[in-house]
Amino acid sequence: MQTKMTELFGIKYPIMCGGMLWLCKPDLCAAISNAGGLGNITAANYDSGKEFREAVRITKNLTDRPFSVNITLMPSFRISQQTYDQYFQICCEEKVAAIEVSGKPAQEYIGMVHEAGVKIMHKVGAVRHAVNCEKLGYDAVIAAGIEEGGHPLNDDVSTMVLTPRIADTVKIPVITTGGIADGRGLAAALALGADGVMMATRFIATHECLVHPNIKDEILKRQENETTLITKSIGMQGRALKNALVEEILNIEKNGDTSKLWPLLTGQRVKEAWQTGDVSAAAFYVGQSIGLVNNVLSCAQLLDGMVEQAAQILRNNQEMF
Repeated sequence: MQTKMTELFGIKYPIMCGGMLWLCKPDLCAAISNAGGLGNITAANYDSGKEFREAVRITKNLTDRPFSVNITLMPSFRISQQTYDQYFQICCEEKVAAIEVSGKPAQEYIGMVHEAGVKIMHKVGAVRHAVNCEKLGYDAVIAAGIEEGGHPLNDDVSTMVLTPRIADTVKIPVITTGGIADGRGLAAALALGADGVMMATRFIATHECLVHPNIKDEILKRQENETTLITKSIGMQGRALKNALVEEILNIEKNGDTSKLWPLLTGQRVKEAWQTGDVSAAAFYVGQSIGLVNNVLSCAQLLDGMVEQAAQILRNNQEMF
């Protein structure tokens, strides 16, 4: 299954993993890349450039295939501008295949990144932002619908509409994300004009994702209506799994005392919950695709199965006409 996305990154399948704080580390990243996709290291897992470089090198020892790095340029309690600079510099020095940026534009880094031969893409939730990325020289954009986990743009446009709108507007490759967890989503994305897909929530339910078994069990039990949008009141809209903590967050927002939110949103709280398996202790940023996740697979089983299913769907549709 060759597309502009597979050509751009030199990968077998047009499937990549999105950034996930505390989860996208070398083992999972390498497993996805070895399975034919584009694995991901999330830079914010590491407090210093030294730690981040070590993670990149560990990943290189686990796979000889391309992988990407997520750098999220959003307000952080612990990551300084100097550390962000180091993330980009190390990506260039280590010559990772690609950088996936979310949050504010990273135009100050694009020249350095291209000089190092590294590809750079930006996650966007609007056509206007995709157009700006193309003008700035990005190699690709990721069309992120409101269904996605994490921080979807508050334009609240669905993947079904956003993908073709962006694909019709820009000439650079378009990768789509939000609500995708199987081969049906991959086939749909390609039919809508995308060159591939990005998933995150689906990769939590893989053998190589190092989280507590309680978390994986919870992922399998939950349905598509069991996520909700939080933190709109502070301009950081996020889609999270419904639980006791998220209900507390929503009540605080309803009452207007947003100063009480910050202790509930720390990365450390999420980090501990992933490992202890306490499904009510943190805001888990997962997408509506959770309703499509019903088993735990290896990354190879997941990607092979997705591509086989998508190919069959596309063949069947072609035969219909």
